[in-house]
Amino acid sequence: MKYKIVKKVLAGSILLCLSHSLSAALPQFTDLVKQASPAVVNITASKEVPVEDNARESEEMPEFFRRFFDERQRPRGPSAGSGFIISGDGYILTNYHVIDGANEISVALSDRRELTASIVGKDELSDLALLKIDSKDLPAAKIGSSKQLEVGEWVLAIGSPFGFELSVTAGIVSAKGRSLPGNSFGNYVPFIQTDVAINPGNSGGPLFNMDGEVVGINSQIFTRSGGFMGLSFAIPMDVAMEVVNQLREHGKVSRGWLGVGIQSLNQDLAESFGLDRPRGALVRRIFPNSPAEEAKLEVGDIIIELNGSNIDLSSDLPHIVGRLRVDTEVALVIIRDKKRKVVDVVLGSLPEESLRNSSRISPDLPETNRMGLEVEDLESQDKKQLGVSRGILVTRVMQGPAKDENIRKGDVITHINGEWVDSKQNFDSLLESLPSGVAISVRLVRNSQPLFIALKLDN
Repeated sequence: MKYKIVKKVLAGSILLCLSHSLSAALPQFTDLVKQASPAVVNITASKEVPVEDNARESEEMPEFFRRFFDERQRPRGPSAGSGFIISGDGYILTNYHVIDGANEISVALSDRRELTASIVGKDELSDLALLKIDSKDLPAAKIGSSKQLEVGEWVLAIGSPFGFELSVTAGIVSAKGRSLPGNSFGNYVPFIQTDVAINPGNSGGPLFNMDGEVVGINSQIFTRSGGFMGLSFAIPMDVAMEVVNQLREHGKVSRGWLGVGIQSLNQDLAESFGLDRPRGALVRRIFPNSPAEEAKLEVGDIIIELNGSNIDLSSDLPHIVGRLRVDTEVALVIIRDKKRKVVDVVLGSLPEESLRNSSRISPDLPETNRMGLEVEDLESQDKKQLGVSRGILVTRVMQGPAKDENIRKGDVITHINGEWVDSKQNFDSLLESLPSGVAISVRLVRNSQPLFIALKLDN
């Protein structure tokens, strides 16, 4: 009996110690909030949005990645977001999408004053805008470095979700260097992913580390419902300050441009190009009159380094190139014909919006067989209509390697294992010369967009 009592007492003591230990390990945010919150502001952007335009925007908005407007006030009237003061003389940083199209911008300070803001500059590709209010001696946020952030580190957000001013939420960094879908011309922001609760109205608000430094700007969420579902994304502060410096100087941002369309590699594609593992950015298109064309980069090149920085994921390349200035000379390390090669390129200027959004910009592209395809030669009018200069047209897909890898009727095959395909006869000849059971690369054009796949041929 005495043994059981002692056992219970010991168990209770252990649980109490564990409880105290866990409590001691959890961060305390109170001092941080008192110190940081005066620099956080609420932003109201008055806009004239026609009802029909608003309906169209709702239909076209990506299903999962949404920016955080205050949806309650649509289809007309103001949208609400957040921001923060970066200098005591009235400069404020927020998201581009918060103020885009605004007729008037009002900033509510922590001391309840409301002031009208002007736009110093804005940049859609980074989703950032720099504002200015006429005031002095304002409480400015302490700017930190996102480079020092580590996955698993505690972070805290302050903003105005659903119009509730100065709301505080906390969580951890889930991942770094995230690229989000939806930009066909390349993603120029390596997002910080967190599990901090973010909702409509948090747009443009600061993400703090435990030292009270701003390390990110809350920008997007992953959602099926329109509300928080455990994934939120912030613009790294190092990227943001580079943009801010250019906006203050020039009112706009100039970015380096290489002029390539790229894709990632899977294991089979990597094997077909002679790599031991998937890495690098596979060049699937060269834009006309681009730095890449000038430097004689080729379709099928794999970029694995830029100025000594490894390109492990294809999404690494736009991040690095976009942060470099126009006319910067860079050294690319590429894999071509399974050999390592260095190519020097002078970066150009990222084209204007009309060019960036053009999905029609194309480079000079191009009976049953071992792929399980029926193909035919392209006539001159077909090439013009399809936007290719060479290739063969897939007219039928049957059982076989091509069907397994989702090659479709209407695709135009331009290359096999790095060699141009000029005709059906050339296509058949290439297939006969290739070994069985070894991954080969196939470049095709589908809906004017080039794409690489890897497949293994039957005997």
